[in-house]
Amino acid sequence: MKPISRIACAIALALPLGSTAFAAQPAPANTAAADQAFTHLSDQYFDTYYFPTNPSTATSDGFHQWDGKLEDYSRAGVDANIKALQQWEARVSAVDPKTLGQFAQGDRELVLNNIHSTLLTLQTIKPWQKNPDNYSSGITSSAFTLMERKFAAPETRLRALIAREKQMPAVLVDARKNLDNPPEIYTQIALEQLPGLVDFFQHDVPSAFADVTDKDLKQQFAASNGAVIKALQDYQNWLKTDLLPHSHGDFRLGAQAYRDKLKYDEMVTLPLDQLIAIDTANMHANQQQFAKVAHELDPTKTPQQVLAELAADHPAPDKLLTVFRDSLGKLVSFIRQQHIITIPSDVLPLVEETPPFMRATTFASMDTPGPYETVAKEAYLNVTLPDPSWDKQHTDEFMAQFSYPVINSVATHEAYPGHYVQFLWMHHLDDRVRKLLGANTNVEGWAHYCEQMMLDEGLAQYLYPNDRHQQLLLRLGQLQDALLRNARFIVGIKLHTGQMTMDQAIDFFVKEGYQSRAVGEVETKRGTSDPTYLYYTLGKLEILKLRADVAKKQGKDFNLERFHNAFMQQGFAPIAIVRKAMLGDDSPVL
Repeated sequence: MKPISRIACAIALALPLGSTAFAAQPAPANTAAADQAFTHLSDQYFDTYYFPTNPSTATSDGFHQWDGKLEDYSRAGVDANIKALQQWEARVSAVDPKTLGQFAQGDRELVLNNIHSTLLTLQTIKPWQKNPDNYSSGITSSAFTLMERKFAAPETRLRALIAREKQMPAVLVDARKNLDNPPEIYTQIALEQLPGLVDFFQHDVPSAFADVTDKDLKQQFAASNGAVIKALQDYQNWLKTDLLPHSHGDFRLGAQAYRDKLKYDEMVTLPLDQLIAIDTANMHANQQQFAKVAHELDPTKTPQQVLAELAADHPAPDKLLTVFRDSLGKLVSFIRQQHIITIPSDVLPLVEETPPFMRATTFASMDTPGPYETVAKEAYLNVTLPDPSWDKQHTDEFMAQFSYPVINSVATHEAYPGHYVQFLWMHHLDDRVRKLLGANTNVEGWAHYCEQMMLDEGLAQYLYPNDRHQQLLLRLGQLQDALLRNARFIVGIKLHTGQMTMDQAIDFFVKEGYQSRAVGEVETKRGTSDPTYLYYTLGKLEILKLRADVAKKQGKDFNLERFHNAFMQQGFAPIAIVRKAMLGDDSPVL
């Protein structure tokens, strides 16, 4: 079970949510003591192991007593981590789940799966041994967590950054000791990333603390920051001249490790060939619907030609942020009019240009503070704009990803009712485990589900009541995104079980996922180190099945808004845990 990477908003809630028929019931008296004891145990896990071992995560989550610390990347640190996790595994496993109430049972599974997943990563997947980018991007992320949000005075955050930076060169020394025959693609990706990381420390980090006037502090920072820059440059040279020629390892997890990762991260245990069959059926259904919509748009054009028309329908670059801002208000109005879900706050996220550090890897993201952040409460919908220095062709190619239909889909996924609304709901949870741990099939599955669900509920007709052409373009954009996620599903499994080469994966994204070859190349690279990026479609299908099963059980009493609100009340838990809470059984997730 993974820590949830959340950049969520801690804004005061404006609307009473009320109870629902699905809300978790208070624990019976005979489990209350056991539940309380487990809460104490899980608090110890976070306070004495989890956050001290992962100080950068602590900063992101809003716990700032570890801001000056950095993760221990040494081999001794890896071994100590494994030993501590094995001890925690014994302590948590010793808690009899039958003595706990239902919600606490779910929390126990979340903590155990987090332990098992981390052990799998350290002992079997071994990114500390195989992935050079694990070190260089890891320390860069640790710096970013201190500069991205103004949770304290700049002098306070800069002192913490200096303390972290002083430890960073040693991390890159540990990398040289730990890395052993990594996959060539991993070393290549690290080399591609490094110029941007060096530039980040040269320009972005100093500019973030430009307002600091304390001369002594600025001198300390200049020294620590300069040492990090030199260490990264030396690391880049070492990767290129020494490690790359000796990078002959295999990035593939293999079937057993892949199954274990799915079990621990997502609580999914279906055989891999069955998962492939489920996704293939969904992909073919999406392709058929895509062809039908494209034919209705223009029967004289191929689906690919219609896609080109979709890509050309975008705002001017200088209007992009305004279009995104306008889309949020329309989505909120539709959600409330159609009673899709209760929105816990009237405060909209701020639409801003993506920070420089993130522009190379994302074109839109939801940036929300951690669940325990009490000062830096703003939430940002980041949108990457084209570089003003680009020529017209480059700009047009970049803006193709921001067609009007795609903007609505992105705003739905990232904000309403996707990530932003889900993070708002998390502030109603009085449960530390579910605020900090969860499953990507829940988080990304929910956001991807929302893209389809909102159109199914009539969003296109609401936005364009008299324009069938625009309604169809919205659906076409949603289907192309769905096909991208369908392709990730199959590529992830087949790449890591030896059933598909990287070239075959790229071709699959193009032919079956309806993506450009450039997108296929980027997505395939991502798949080498993000093997279970099937969680978008997997989670969406799990939620659709859960909704159908609840609707069947409730019959005429089923209510979509009540269902969505109840789903939110389970936190970020895997759908298997959510199902048990909402249906009262252990029926299959798919």
